[in-house]
Order: sequence, then structure tokens, then C-alpha cells
Amino acid sequence: MFNRIRSDIQCILDRDPAARSAWEVVTCYPGFHAVVMHRLAHACWCFEFKWLGRFISNFSRFFTGIEVHPGAQIGQRVFFDHGTGIVIGETAVIGDGCTVYHGVTLGGTALYKGAKRHPTLGADVVVGAGAKVLGGFLVGDGAKIGSNAVVTKPVPAGATAVGNPARIIEAQADVKREATASKMGFSAYGVTQNDDPLSQALRGLIDNAAGQEHQIAMLWQALEKMTGAQTVQMPGDAAKTETFEADRLNQLVGK
Repeated sequence: MFNRIRSDIQCILDRDPAARSAWEVVTCYPGFHAVVMHRLAHACWCFEFKWLGRFISNFSRFFTGIEVHPGAQIGQRVFFDHGTGIVIGETAVIGDGCTVYHGVTLGGTALYKGAKRHPTLGADVVVGAGAKVLGGFLVGDGAKIGSNAVVTKPVPAGATAVGNPARIIEAQADVKREATASKMGFSAYGVTQNDDPLSQALRGLIDNAAGQEHQIAMLWQALEKMTGAQTVQMPGDAAKTETFEADRLNQLVGK
């Protein structure tokens, strides 16, 4: 038990640059308090002391602002960063090394008892602030849920889910970000570069349109050289030079 508590303290020191000492974590971090009290509540729940488990869970919610049902399963080195407003349902499972930010809900969509109603988070998952993960599905190891995302379907391992409803983006190589993440052990708030598929689609359309205009302008210039400017009758809206501002439009969609 003490080894698990030490690992919980160390994971906070590793992931939160604001944490200055183990004593500060033990005395001032509600996420740590919530994890420790949940373990006690979960033990009571497993030994059929259901009321006592719920009572400890309710006291923990009052004391920390984090509501974790005593039936939920939480692995080792789980960090509730800030923690206020976190709600975790009865059949939720949180794997080892996960980071869950404030305002997160691991909720269910089914109303019948005895079913797996809440999500399962694999190892080293990051759930950004305000995200809602609803349903009895799996979020794969190393996945990231962006802030305020609403996830209602499985997320593959290593992928990122952003938006409402959430869109799944497969992991992309980003050398600088991955180097930083490997040092820290996680990606803060589940934020990655190029993580909005709508913006990516718009950028692709913009670049394609710019390429087409460039080709058209080149064709007109080649035609002028071949036949002479005086003999070429150009439509009123035809352009011999490029006017499409691709860079400016890409900046508007967040490139």
C-alpha cells in the first residue's frame, strides 16, 4: 500500500512543474487525496460494505470536489490534475499512468443496471479539461482526449480525439513534441499539433485551389509566348497572374 502511495506522489512530482515537494503533494493536492480515499472506498465496496463505500466517496467529493464512484477501478500513478468537477461513474476503469484534468466526466449512456456503462481508459491516457467520455467503450493506451471534447465511440491506441462530437485523428510524427512528451511522460491537456481534421481538410482544399490557379496562370503565360499577346483573346475573368492568397487563408484556419 505504501509503495503505491509513494508512486502516486512521485507521478505528481513528475507531471506537475508546480509541485515542489512530496509534503506539498500530500497536504495540498486534492487529486492525491481523492485517489487515496477512493482506494479505501473501493475496498469497502468490494467487501460488500456498499453504504460505507458510498459514504467515503461522498465525503471525498465534499472534501476534494472530485466525485469518484466507489465501484470505479483506478490503476497506479493516476493523476487528477486540479481535479475540481471530475465525475467518474461506477463501471469506469482508469488504467495506469493516466492524467485526468478538471471538469472531466467519465459517464454512461445506458440506464439499466449490471452493464458496462462507463468508459475504460487504457494506460497513459490523457483526458483534457472539460472533456466528456460517455459510454462503455475503450480508449486505447496512450490516447489523448482534447479539452472539451465529447467522445461517444472507441478511441484507438495512440490516437487523439477532439471536438464535439469528437473526431478521431491517428497519431502523427512530431519530433519536437514527442521529445518533450517523452521527457515529461505525457502531453499536457491532450493537445497536439495538427489535431483538427476540419482545419486539415480546409488547408488541403486551399492548397489545391492555389495549385490550380498557379497552373492556369502558367498555361496563359505559355500561350501568350506561343501566339503573341495581341492575338490571344482572353475571357474577361481570366487571370494571367496568381491572386489566390493561400497563405492568408491557411492562417485563418490555423495553419
